[in-house]
Amino acid sequence: MKRILTMILASIMIMYLFAGCTDRTNHRTDINKKIKIGVCVSNLNDKFMSYLIKEMKDYAQSLNNVEIEYVDAKIDSNTQLSQVENFISEKVDVLAVNPVDSNSTKVISDKANAAGIPIVSFNNNFEDSSDVICSVDSDLKQSGLLEMENLAKKVNYKGNVAIIMGTMGQQGQRLRTQAIREVVSKYPDMKIVAEQTAGWNRAKGMALMEGWIESGKDIDVVACEDDEMAIGALEAIEQSGKLDKITVGGIDATPDGLYYLKNGKLSVTVFPNVSDQSKAVLDNAIKVANGEKVEKDVSFPNELITLENVDQYIAKWQNK
Repeated sequence: MKRILTMILASIMIMYLFAGCTDRTNHRTDINKKIKIGVCVSNLNDKFMSYLIKEMKDYAQSLNNVEIEYVDAKIDSNTQLSQVENFISEKVDVLAVNPVDSNSTKVISDKANAAGIPIVSFNNNFEDSSDVICSVDSDLKQSGLLEMENLAKKVNYKGNVAIIMGTMGQQGQRLRTQAIREVVSKYPDMKIVAEQTAGWNRAKGMALMEGWIESGKDIDVVACEDDEMAIGALEAIEQSGKLDKITVGGIDATPDGLYYLKNGKLSVTVFPNVSDQSKAVLDNAIKVANGEKVEKDVSFPNELITLENVDQYIAKWQNK
């Protein structure tokens, strides 16, 4: 009798362990069903983000059994929340979210987690990193360090620096600003004389630079936190006839940014590997949907681009 009871208990334990393993390897009830991914973008009018999403859509064409829907919040946190709620009601398997504002993400994660829908964040983090399964981005602080170190070298580590910042509160703005300040603080003959946001926008970057020039502010270097704002600043500088007196840097290595660099107007930009980032967002979202383990933080190193190596990066865009 004892032997029979032992065999029964052993069978129950094996069944329990098998069931537990099955649950961990696949959260979906039907593995043949299409994976649904809801991609929430903060602002498709942002040049860098538009390139990232284009790369994502191109890559998605090579994926089987995956359905992806893209929405644009147009820099409105309330709109983004509403879009997330719609995806939840559609019962997507995973949310891929590029937050409008890191400080407004708690309500998004609370609603998604309550519905049992995991989140992969990209190109901007959530306020609480524990709310997301995976975060995909380039090394944002490193991009600011690379840009500012190169700008400092170009002006022989002397001069007044102005920072044109991205949207306040976003991770890219915070980490790049921190990096630029750190570099400037290392050099006794350099100081920051102005810093203001232009919201990742070319026209706003131009207007901001025009205001600084008209006010008579003495500026030798403009460290911009993306190429769009850098191009705007350059347009204002060129119109004022100061192109040979002010050194400007950007980040993102967009086709427009590379054009300005190739033509000797932009001094430096930084390549954040947009193609690999976009692939990683979808690859990790699919793994999460299938119950596979993913790295918590997926970060891509940046590459410094100057006049010496700009042609190879222009070729990258031309070959797409």
